[in-house]
Amino acid sequence: MNQMNCDISAVLFDEYKIQARVREIGDEISSEYMGRNPVFIGILKGAFTFMSDLIRAVSIPVSIDFMAVSSYGSGTVSTGIVKIRKDIDIDIKGRDVIIVEDIVDSGLSLDYIKKYLTQHEPSSVKTCVLLDKPDAHKIKVDFDYVGFYIGNEFVVGYGLDFNERYRNLPYIGILKEECYK
Repeated sequence: MNQMNCDISAVLFDEYKIQARVREIGDEISSEYMGRNPVFIGILKGAFTFMSDLIRAVSIPVSIDFMAVSSYGSGTVSTGIVKIRKDIDIDIKGRDVIIVEDIVDSGLSLDYIKKYLTQHEPSSVKTCVLLDKPDAHKIKVDFDYVGFYIGNEFVVGYGLDFNERYRNLPYIGILKEECYK
């Protein structure tokens, strides 16, 4: 048995449920953006797995880019201070942009990213999040595409990590408290 599996108290979404939801979101985006070429901007590192599967589920031409931001450090709670570690390389002026994020807790990071990208004058900015924790929001935030809603559990897998571990789990699970306390 994989040692990482022993650190999981419960599986919230198995790989089949995740892939089915990703295909649904991909179909929705394909339909909405038919005849256009949106730019998907993945927020590293957590969103890379989700974005990789998502762009393959989209049936229209797309461009991709990445940003790296930090607000967690090695802890389990956001510091609330967002720092850009890697900026976008593509010129998004006049383009349709879809920000792809793995998980939203407070909403502060995604709000910051959305405002920052809007300064680059895209024609539109939408948000696509794999996991939303509505009870953890510190500000009012809305998303255009949401994979799943979850409670305040600390989750890992499918790109989500704790201290750079567990990203390679094919499912999303709740990390046992003793693993991060």
